[in-house]
Amino acid sequence: MKKIYLSACTVCTILGLSAQEVLWQKDIQSSTQDFLSQVTTTIDQQYLITGSSIQSDKLQQGNKQNNGYDFHLIKLNQQGEQAWEKYFSGNNHDYLSGAVTTQDGGFLVAGTSYSGKGLDKKDDSKGGSDIWLIRINEFGDELWQKTLGTSADEEARAVIQSTDLGFFVAGNVQNSSKGYGSKDVWITRLDKDGKELSQLILGGKGLDEVEKMIPTKDGGALLGIYSRSSEVRVSGSGDSPRGTSSPSEPRTANPVSRTGKSTENFGEGDYWIIKLDKTGKVEWEKNFGGKGDDHVRTLALTANGYIIGGESRSERSGNKTVGIEEGTDLWLIALNERGDEQWQKSYNFKNRDILMGMSVISSADSKSSKGILLGGYTQAEGRIEKDDETFWLLYIDQLGNEIWRKHVTGESRQREERLSDLKLNRDGSIILAGTSAKELGKENWKIVKLGDKQVNDLIEKYDIKIYPNPVSDYAYVEIGFDFKEADIMLYDMSGRQLQNFKTKNRVTKINTQALVQGAYLVTIKTDNNKTANAKLIKK
Repeated sequence: MKKIYLSACTVCTILGLSAQEVLWQKDIQSSTQDFLSQVTTTIDQQYLITGSSIQSDKLQQGNKQNNGYDFHLIKLNQQGEQAWEKYFSGNNHDYLSGAVTTQDGGFLVAGTSYSGKGLDKKDDSKGGSDIWLIRINEFGDELWQKTLGTSADEEARAVIQSTDLGFFVAGNVQNSSKGYGSKDVWITRLDKDGKELSQLILGGKGLDEVEKMIPTKDGGALLGIYSRSSEVRVSGSGDSPRGTSSPSEPRTANPVSRTGKSTENFGEGDYWIIKLDKTGKVEWEKNFGGKGDDHVRTLALTANGYIIGGESRSERSGNKTVGIEEGTDLWLIALNERGDEQWQKSYNFKNRDILMGMSVISSADSKSSKGILLGGYTQAEGRIEKDDETFWLLYIDQLGNEIWRKHVTGESRQREERLSDLKLNRDGSIILAGTSAKELGKENWKIVKLGDKQVNDLIEKYDIKIYPNPVSDYAYVEIGFDFKEADIMLYDMSGRQLQNFKTKNRVTKINTQALVQGAYLVTIKTDNNKTANAKLIKK
């Protein structure tokens, strides 16, 4: 893929009360159909863009890469400049679908692999397609990798890091002898070094596909599953009881536990929401839907629960209390931490509206939510509206009432632009990542960093933040006001200067390994004569 970097500070076409500023845009061009899965933000506000690409330019040079898709990773710094680019290749198709920032500043990426051992892949195929995990450091260097799978077909969908520094990996398995339907949800829990701790299969009598997984405050996970299945009736059916291993399964160090769906679908497709505890066991499950097709897409944590979002083709029916206006509408449900419904709302942009990302804006003490920022696109169905196939943003308050909506075009507008992911930064800026195509089969990646005054006004204001604090090896210094260049100085309590360096970044990583236990002072001075101080504690 060839990179083109476009200039900053242009103004978007919008619907709303105030203008938005494009802080920078990165276009990554391709001659093939490249898939962008997500954007992952780091603790120091850099960005890992992940997806799947064919390295067509390298194939002509007799490169080791195969003729299929490879994992494709690009890391951008805070200014949108490329820090590094990596490919991970097997000898067949490999599709990257999930990534998470690890607490040490690196990443774990997860994808679906059709490859056996060879090239970058170090493990043999388990049979069919497998889940391929690769742990990398902040520079993209591999730390370890692991292949998960059985003789059936598995596919990766999401990965998160838990509070014990281990991982939950969510995917699907088709026609498994240990499953319930044609496609089931497969959850694997790993420690920080990739050792498998437990496996869980979730499913009903039909098709269930996990779409999203997020970490919860108690160290567990919340799953959003698109369900086209009926409940599993345990009594007399020959199925194992909920959360137990089947007697016919071989006893292994990590036996596969199985949990059958206990809720019935209301329509063609429903939202199936499952809460797992920190050991990977099911705490509760809920089913939401009308008589039509309802497709969950994304989840987010609020101060006292969860927001569930997706798209709906159902009128008021089942337990859906809002109707649809046209085509496919957005459908949001607010739940408390026990999974009880608080409210539900629908929103319409006309044609087929698809929700792809969601971020919650919280108060300074994280005890309340100020609102929710949604991102997606509208796919044309028949009649083409003016802003179809364009990134859009929708902002609602904590009760789901719409405040504003805007369309984002950035530097250029191609025929088809589809948002893949959205992230809200701590300073109120927004990262939008998606594809932009003049024609189908030639999807370029389009990354836009956006400043929005209305969002910025909702963000807590500060001069300087240091985290983690107390610190062990590395701390991050975050400057909360505008500047072009700043000096960061570290002093001990006697006033002796220990470190002094310049930065152009909002967030800067500093090495504290050599410091002895105690208190220190961090001072920043900017080019516009602003200063700020904060105490740092070395533990």
